[in-house]
Amino acid sequence: MPTLLYVQTSGIDTPERLYSPFVLAQTAKAMGIDAIIYFLGMGITVVKKGNAEKIKMGSFPSLKEIMDQAVKAGVKLMVCEQSCQLISLAKGDFVPPAEIVGAATLNDLVLDADGTMWF
Repeated sequence: MPTLLYVQTSGIDTPERLYSPFVLAQTAKAMGIDAIIYFLGMGITVVKKGNAEKIKMGSFPSLKEIMDQAVKAGVKLMVCEQSCQLISLAKGDFVPPAEIVGAATLNDLVLDADGTMWF
């Protein structure tokens, strides 16, 4: 199965950059494509518990609703462990099913993916 990797580096301070990876990843799943969103740097603030509920733009549903739909569709969420150390967030600070993984995981994902997009 083809795989698309979406890397979210933008955090909650730039809400206009947060919807696209979830919408595109959910669309990929509907197309029969495996989809992973990897949160890096300030991007990890997006999956911190309670943050997605605070973000709503235009006539779109809240970011939390979009995130939940993507997860229900089978999109995998991965959080950079080193970014957690940088911003002082711990494993229990993130929404399930976000998985904390090491930096080498991102390199492996990029090498294995059929395409990558960065936000």
